[in-house]
Amino acid sequence: MLQLLYFLINSIQPLLVPICFVCAWSLVIMVAWSLWATARDSVSTAKQMHQIPCTNCQFFTDNYRLKCTVHPSIANTEEAITCLDYQPKTNSLYY
Repeated sequence: MLQLLYFLINSIQPLLVPICFVCAWSLVIMVAWSLWATARDSVSTAKQMHQIPCTNCQFFTDNYRLKCTVHPSIANTEEAITCLDYQPKTNSLYY
């Protein structure tokens, strides 16, 4: 039994180095590809989230209970990008 195992190990040994080389580089390439895809998707999501105008709207309350007095259900979401009731904040004081 041990002689058969010894024979199999000796017959496979010349192929182990190329197989391990290919497996190692395949793993490195897959990790790099995954990191690149994650970074690309993160940048895409960040660009889309920066288009949400809620924080600059006069109806935005900055309160976690009621974020927006007009559309509280879509405040700070992707749906708010096309909000028809958006009014930019004004710096004038109301008396």
